[in-house]
Amino acid sequence: MNINWRGVYPAVTTQYNDDFSINFAATQAMVDSLIKEGVDGIIALGTVGENCSHTREEKQAVLKAIIDVVAGRVPVISGVAETTTQFAIEYSQMCEEIGIDGLMVLPGMVYRSTEAEAIHHYQQIARNCQLPIMIYNNPVTYGVDVSIEGMKVLANEANIVSIKEATEDTRRISELYAAFGDRFIVFGGVDDIALESLMLGCTGWISGLTNVFPQESVAIFKLAEQGRYQEALEIWRWFLPLLRLDTIPTLVQCIKFCEQLAGRGSEVTRAPRMPLTGEERLRVERLFNEAMATRIDLSKFNLD
Repeated sequence: MNINWRGVYPAVTTQYNDDFSINFAATQAMVDSLIKEGVDGIIALGTVGENCSHTREEKQAVLKAIIDVVAGRVPVISGVAETTTQFAIEYSQMCEEIGIDGLMVLPGMVYRSTEAEAIHHYQQIARNCQLPIMIYNNPVTYGVDVSIEGMKVLANEANIVSIKEATEDTRRISELYAAFGDRFIVFGGVDDIALESLMLGCTGWISGLTNVFPQESVAIFKLAEQGRYQEALEIWRWFLPLLRLDTIPTLVQCIKFCEQLAGRGSEVTRAPRMPLTGEERLRVERLFNEAMATRIDLSKFNLD
């Protein structure tokens, strides 16, 4: 498959009303704003989109709403986070039917797979749908690492075209390129090592905090792509305290709270996720306010 996925792909939030029902209009408005601010693709119903907090019918409705508002301007990739391989196959086939551009596939939820089980899971999804697939390799969160040897097995599946590399070990990026050349499109998947990942050759960045500061994220990517690392560092060092929020268990609440502070969305999440309270809430608000007070004028970088 000749798939040209590159650039900044925010893992978008799903917006809710105060009664926890899905706010489709707010979700569409948020996605539309991100595209107008320069992002290169949309990851729908990933971890940040609270995939596992929705029924199948709700997931389908969210994806259709996002497809409608995107209207072909950028690729839309759906997270696949199901409890069994068969459910993941059925979900992937549904995504294909409604016009999703690709899949970001997680290992089976709840059960902690062995590497062999995870490889089988990915193989079965690839063999039962035609969509291009990104493997989401996040052993820190999901407890299973698909190694270089494992990726050699998955390289035999033509529609497995990409990997979201989230081991937090930047050496893995170089190992992927050494083993596979350009066989896989490699995305950096950890916000607080994104610049290092781009410097090592990643052609994309899947990000949570891009929901809050999309223009800064896009600027970092463009500067890195042009080899203007010293300029990228100025934005990066400003952004880093917030980017670290993407690597903690309450990342969804942190990102949605920052969206609310920025006037870009609501902090409402579905249980078991609960709103931030106490010192943690004050810390996130302090980080956001400090970022706003020291925000960099991007016009000086001449990126247009």
